[in-house]
Amino acid sequence: MLCLGIESTAHTFGCSIIESSGSDSMLRGRIVSDSRDVYKPPEGSGIHPRDASRHHCQISDKVFRNSLTAAKLSIKDIDVISYSAGPGLGPCLRVGAVIARTLAAFHDKPLVPVNHAVGHVELGAMLTGAGDPLVLLVSGGHTMILAFSEHRWRIFGETLDITIGQLLDQFGRHIGFSSPCGDRIEQLACQSSGEYQSLPYVVKGNDVSFSGLLTAAIRAVSD
Repeated sequence: MLCLGIESTAHTFGCSIIESSGSDSMLRGRIVSDSRDVYKPPEGSGIHPRDASRHHCQISDKVFRNSLTAAKLSIKDIDVISYSAGPGLGPCLRVGAVIARTLAAFHDKPLVPVNHAVGHVELGAMLTGAGDPLVLLVSGGHTMILAFSEHRWRIFGETLDITIGQLLDQFGRHIGFSSPCGDRIEQLACQSSGEYQSLPYVVKGNDVSFSGLLTAAIRAVSD
């Protein structure tokens, strides 16, 4: 089975084609093509949903066609169309949803909405072949510990305030970077002398809190 997946939850618009095989209990898959384009806000700015959604509208056709070209397929070869239905930025999600619904209706393909967080987890499990994984999900908008129990993914721990991605982006914007900032912060860390700065953090059972760590980090670079 060939599935076209459309991602538009935040700064990235992407189209990927996945080929799956096997039964529901032993599903295996491979990435046939993966095409994407990233909205980059001005330096020192965050992602404005309206501007990001406008970017997605402008480049969506190119990204979609590139995904088919890279896979050497046509839309007729696709068996099912899926899209990120949330969580994410509303205007950005709307672009992906409209494109997916239009393609599915025009080409008479089944349409499957996918939870953004579950999509991350299931793709990782499928590509690694993990049978019963304990998952630490730390993508931009998520920071949580999950495991599969009683036919669904359950959250066993999560952030109580901001996610680790929001921590990195807010700190990065404070020092003049544009979102997403994680890669540039990592580059700075690799250039450091190796001395560690003592900063506070909070762990409550399986849950964490990062707002205090963000405040302390901003104070440290401002002093």
